[in-house]
Amino acid sequence: MAKITAGIACSHVPAIGAAIDLGKTAEPYWAPLFAGFEPTKQWIAANPPDVVFLVYNDHATSFFFDHYSVFALGVDEQYAIADEGGGPRDLPPVKSNAALAHHIGASLVADEFDMSFFQDKALDHGCLSPLSMMVPHEPDWPVDVIPLQVGVVQFPVPSAARCYKLGHALRRAIESYPEDLSVVIVATGGLSHQVNGERCGFNNPSWDDEFLSLIETDPVRLTEMTFAQLATLGGWEGAEVIMWLVMRGALSSTVRKVHQTYYLPSMTGIATAIYENEAAEPSPEAKNAHLEHMQHQLTGVEKLEGTYPFTLALSVKAYKLNKFLNRMTVPSHRERFLSDPETLFEEFELSSVERDMLRRRDWRALIQYGAIFFGLEKLGAVVGISNLHIYAAMRGQSLEDFQKTRNAQVLYSVTGKDEKNLAWEKAK
Repeated sequence: MAKITAGIACSHVPAIGAAIDLGKTAEPYWAPLFAGFEPTKQWIAANPPDVVFLVYNDHATSFFFDHYSVFALGVDEQYAIADEGGGPRDLPPVKSNAALAHHIGASLVADEFDMSFFQDKALDHGCLSPLSMMVPHEPDWPVDVIPLQVGVVQFPVPSAARCYKLGHALRRAIESYPEDLSVVIVATGGLSHQVNGERCGFNNPSWDDEFLSLIETDPVRLTEMTFAQLATLGGWEGAEVIMWLVMRGALSSTVRKVHQTYYLPSMTGIATAIYENEAAEPSPEAKNAHLEHMQHQLTGVEKLEGTYPFTLALSVKAYKLNKFLNRMTVPSHRERFLSDPETLFEEFELSSVERDMLRRRDWRALIQYGAIFFGLEKLGAVVGISNLHIYAAMRGQSLEDFQKTRNAQVLYSVTGKDEKNLAWEKAK
């Protein structure tokens, strides 16, 4: 069974990464900050986790306002390093434990948290500043990382209470995972600071001290506060400390604090803290009950012959293929596919299996592999095959035999103005 060993809380100011990369960690301005992180690094070295579950907020880098989510769980196998305007940091890609991430995602949704899930997105300093302080990264990171992006930049944002409840659900998710893994929950952000408007530069060390006390001993008090109240005390961006409540909610009600430090060099109150978990192991009955709860919505679906639920695991497996199919909405992609598909296959790094299925237009194999149908119908529109042809092929029937099972014998596709170019229309 997976087990949460501790929660670690820390700030994620971008200056941390800059100081590391520029070799300034021993300078007087920076030395206290890095000294504060040193016990965290030592604790992790002495108690190496298999997985770090990292709660952070992206800074309008990979998550922009064309599609912005409240809770977005990373379900990919690895994550690139984001370019935040000055080029990406010289860090290796961050690897993950996708199977555990998929389990956590299914569990959180079963507990009625309306999650979004992301792949193919780079991580910015919200993740990388603290991570590069806690563990070495040459040549690779020594730990898997599952990122949870919390939308605290664009309102409405989740409440402190909701974040705390998410932590409770996260604990159930991790503790029900059948593989023996040690997991550390890392929450980033804060403490007091503000980087916008005339109040820019606001700090409140006395509130930072009180917050550190409450997050350890009485987190429920913090859940009673609104974002405006937290911003009044800790600055507008400082109110992002609601993310710490996800970590705290995943731990036992009483924790053992083994480290805490605080430093205010310039714009942000920078803190680190380690809380060792003292939760009792759930009973086998409780674990099994939660697993049944997670599977409740899909119980019996295995009896539906010829039906293939599009799961997180399938989504990750077939991501490049589905991305390729999705790009059929772009005219230049369609044109290149029709004129030189092999070059396009190479650019999208499609596997030999994926390329073969596309060449043969093997609709049934594609759907079984993990292609989403709504990508297949886009492909059909491009190559001149109607939806009905695809349906018939998936059932292993000729179009004529399939049409006999329909109330009306019609052919259609998803296309609009290009419909006149479809082969099945020209054949009329």
